[in-house]
Amino acid sequence: MRAFIDTLGPVWSEGKLANKAISAMTSAMNAHGGQEQTLMSFYATAIHWGSIVAAPGYTDPAVYKTGGNPYGYSHTQGQPFTDEAKASIRGQILRLLDVARRMKA
Repeated sequence: MRAFIDTLGPVWSEGKLANKAISAMTSAMNAHGGQEQTLMSFYATAIHWGSIVAAPGYTDPAVYKTGGNPYGYSHTQGQPFTDEAKASIRGQILRLLDVARRMKA
């Protein structure tokens, strides 16, 4: 992923990533595999681009049922996508869409 992000230099330098709403999700092999740090690192890059981070925060109660990560959904690989996980993902997507709509308005 970092290699892909590094290819975006020309797009970033033209300002094409500025003022774009973004949100991220991640996964790792174990429950404490650095998921929050991965998201924060990505968001730091997006902030350099001038993107607008639309992390879920605690705006949806579903976040608490999947570990309470306010930076974005994180999945432990090999675990099933439970209804709670799907609800958390759905809540994050709806937040991103809401932020993008507000930015457009």
